[in-house]
Amino acid sequence: MKKVIILEELECAHCAAKMEAAVKELSGVESCSVNFLTQKMEITAEEDAMPGILKEAEKIVKKIEPDVEFVVK
Repeated sequence: MKKVIILEELECAHCAAKMEAAVKELSGVESCSVNFLTQKMEITAEEDAMPGILKEAEKIVKKIEPDVEFVVK
């Protein structure tokens, strides 16, 4: 299953790369990519693991860049 997350107010390309690397390390994540220009994160994982992964991904995003809004589409 793939989820797209909008990262509103993402202003740092280096931070985007840090977010991508950290989310990739989460258990159950098959792939993760962050596009700084479109302010989107795509996460691929098993459907039953996705709610927990999204919760952890939001924590990672807020830790790296607290002002970013994490909007799941």
